[in-house]
Amino acid sequence: MNVTQTDMATVLALAEKPGATLCTHSGEAGKGDIFVSLPKAASTGLNGPDYTDAQQYLTRAVCAGVSHIICTQSVFDAAGVEEAATGPLGVTVVDDPRTALGELAKAHYKTDRSSIGILGITGTNGKTTSTYLLEAIVKAAGKTPGVVGTVEYRWPGHEEVSPLTTPDCLRLHSMLASMWAAGVDTAIMELSSHSIDQNRVAGLSFAGAIFTNLTQDHLDYHRDMEDYFSAKAKLFTSREKGGLASLDTALVVNLDDTYGERLFVANDAIIGFSLQRGGDRVVHGTILEQGRDGLHLRMAYAGDSWELRSPLVGAFNAANLMGVQALTLALGFGRKPLQALESFAGVPGRLERVNNPQGLSIFVDYAHTPDALQKALQALRGAKFERIVTVFGCGGNRDRTKRPLMGKTAATLSDVVVVTSDNPRREDCLAILADIRLGLGGARNVIEEVDRKKAIGLALDVLKPGDALLIAGKGHEPYQIIGDTKYPFSDQQVVREYLGCV
Repeated sequence: MNVTQTDMATVLALAEKPGATLCTHSGEAGKGDIFVSLPKAASTGLNGPDYTDAQQYLTRAVCAGVSHIICTQSVFDAAGVEEAATGPLGVTVVDDPRTALGELAKAHYKTDRSSIGILGITGTNGKTTSTYLLEAIVKAAGKTPGVVGTVEYRWPGHEEVSPLTTPDCLRLHSMLASMWAAGVDTAIMELSSHSIDQNRVAGLSFAGAIFTNLTQDHLDYHRDMEDYFSAKAKLFTSREKGGLASLDTALVVNLDDTYGERLFVANDAIIGFSLQRGGDRVVHGTILEQGRDGLHLRMAYAGDSWELRSPLVGAFNAANLMGVQALTLALGFGRKPLQALESFAGVPGRLERVNNPQGLSIFVDYAHTPDALQKALQALRGAKFERIVTVFGCGGNRDRTKRPLMGKTAATLSDVVVVTSDNPRREDCLAILADIRLGLGGARNVIEEVDRKKAIGLALDVLKPGDALLIAGKGHEPYQIIGDTKYPFSDQQVVREYLGCV
């Protein structure tokens, strides 16, 4: 008999040994590896994790000569492991392989032995901006940050474009180990609902977390908004109740969001931030002035008050500024590092101004949900431009129900709407535009052009001094996904080329 049943303690000891290799992809499994069989990367839904085809991947890994496997009992039974094993094979049966992977990754990369404080930001909108704002505060406090987010993964000596907002569990632990080796003491991390639902953050402990908001998105993945919220809420729920928060995790939530209010009421250790109300456990903000040059805010918390000027525009950025201040105060940073926010110019692809010799006001934003589009357009309306011209589309093979909602938002808040493609993927661009068109009733002026480059050119043709152009949907992305291929494409570069300022 080549197969030996072992417990988790045994395999954890193996994972700690120098030269040990962990893997979760059967196609990458090799001789002597420790292989963890995971369910499909899909929502757990009503029927629990989906292990369809897991047994065949497990069999493939065993045939590749792995030395140890971790899997559920049902997958082990279906895979015929004993017949496939060609040499000594250790087997550890667990109820939850994702949690087991987190423990193995922690042991292998020794991430529990570093003193990195991990700060997680979750919500539909504002995650990326909040990570950049936190990074500025952390640096001003004399600390060394590392960032894992939608735009890039970066820490001293390392920068790379992000393939995922939150990477898989093994990569995440590996990155944290590299950060620690590079001198990082604070890791700032965007957490998507997918990553929390799939427990990619297994084995990690969070020093602090921010909840920005929750609006319609990812309903192609989650069953409904309540399921979407439940995934986000885990970050603010204690481990004893199945969540990710420890007793000493500093938790802050947006009280101007109904879902944030629910989190606040459920846990009296949570601190709220709000532009609408004050009170105990609440960092209250007031917008004293907002315009094309930015924001002037007054904050009040725990008997103290202070003011902040920021070049960021819009009430939604005021909320982002409030959230990061609330978290850093909860962590004990004090108010002095908050001054770094006054010189923070912005985030790539987040209401990013594209400078040009013509002096036209052109902004590129990642807004790809109804709420994000509304907030971006309201920010420009609040800056009192004469007209707003909006270019946007909707992603293919994603939630169709938000398309007419985005159309309605653009029609209501824009003077000229240019509807085009976003990342159509495998879906017909004209079908996507037809869905958007359902919400465009009442629009002042609508232009339809499937070719995104041409659409941006048409928008620039109608733009006048004093107007603002918002190009929404792709933000920082340097590509457009058509079919299964990523083609080089940058909204900012298209604008620069069209205006002759490259």
